[in-house]
Amino acid sequence: MNFDFQALVDRLPALLAALTAPALLYQVGVLLVSALATWLLHRIYNEPLRARIYGHPQHSLRRFSLRTLQRVLLPAAMLVGVLVGRGILRTMQHPVHLLDAAVPLLISLAAIRLLVYGLRKGFPVTPQLKAWENIIAGSIWAMVALHLVGWLPAVETALDDIAITMGGSRISLLATIKLLALIAVLLTLAFWVSGVIERRMRASPNMTPSLQVAFGKFSKVFLIGLAFLLAIDAVGIDLTTLTVFGGALGVGIGFGLQRITSNFISGFILVLDRSIKPGDVITVGANDAKFGWVQELRARYVVVRDRDGVERLIPNENLITSEVVNWSYSDTNTRVRIPVQISYDDDPEQAMALLLEAAKASPRILADPVPAARMLDFADSGIQLELRIWISDPENGIGNVRTEVNLAIWRLFKTAGITIPYPQRDLHLKAVPALRTVVEDATAAAEDPD
Repeated sequence: MNFDFQALVDRLPALLAALTAPALLYQVGVLLVSALATWLLHRIYNEPLRARIYGHPQHSLRRFSLRTLQRVLLPAAMLVGVLVGRGILRTMQHPVHLLDAAVPLLISLAAIRLLVYGLRKGFPVTPQLKAWENIIAGSIWAMVALHLVGWLPAVETALDDIAITMGGSRISLLATIKLLALIAVLLTLAFWVSGVIERRMRASPNMTPSLQVAFGKFSKVFLIGLAFLLAIDAVGIDLTTLTVFGGALGVGIGFGLQRITSNFISGFILVLDRSIKPGDVITVGANDAKFGWVQELRARYVVVRDRDGVERLIPNENLITSEVVNWSYSDTNTRVRIPVQISYDDDPEQAMALLLEAAKASPRILADPVPAARMLDFADSGIQLELRIWISDPENGIGNVRTEVNLAIWRLFKTAGITIPYPQRDLHLKAVPALRTVVEDATAAAEDPD
């Protein structure tokens, strides 16, 4: 590509004359005044508008309308200024070609910001999502602007000239950008559609929680895979070339991704066999090391919230390969054992009757199955008794029921004079003959003055 520097120098006076023409300066002035007025409007009304937005409930229609107004306020205000300036210049018989090009650019900016904000409402609100909203809206508007001013074909040609050849395939920068853009758009649609499906499944009263999670997982995986295949096919890449990628993926799984793949597949097994579902009360590990309520079933882990309010992320593989106690697998009724000892001087039948009376201390204790009191053992320190009660809501905690019943037992035993014994140990001292002889000799020596 030859660059004619002399031709540029020769055209420089004409370019300067065009840039300093009064007609162009008037239009640039209209744009600057409109931008300044828009900036002042933003400074004045941004904080009051933000306060009004956060003064309404999160999912209310009024808040959504105010947020929409906030998105289109800047381009709409500048558009009004440009239209007013263009009308004034036309009445003065001045050309307005620059303002004619600015009007569709501002309209497209407002429409794109509104469209991207509407699509964003289909996803959970996060700071990353808010940042990507502006990037996506700016990228789409840049392409629309290039198309409106007629520069898009030239830009596409320049990007297509930047390419590398690998074997029999030519990979250009334009094809790479198109592939990434298509993947981004299709993935966005896939996540949005899967989110809609998942919310509809959760709202259905006729589907079990496991089936809801299963539909959500399968729809997300299927739509993401379909988005990749459609994007690759739309760009023109032969799908048979994916066999190499499949082989590389298999090698990667064999060497370093076994645990990730195992957790991913285990997640589907948990959903399909319905052994664990959201809302279940489970214990993982020995001695109730991990006790809590299942909050979510994710692709790689299960979210379990324990009694301290801490959310544990337990890998799916652990729930498949280790022993798990599901307190609400087929029946939510759970038996709670409360052990207690009484002294050998007390009447065990009276104590067992008081245990049954203490079982009425909590309204969560079921009347059917009926509470039961058992005499289990003649222990070292006293008679071992046990109160057995049933509850139907283990997700609300077991320790609070134990506390209420134990307090009732303490009050009833204290009123009836029944003693809860301390641990008892008998100590027998035996005299050692050799030691006694040594002590007697030492005493005699101390008493003999000679």
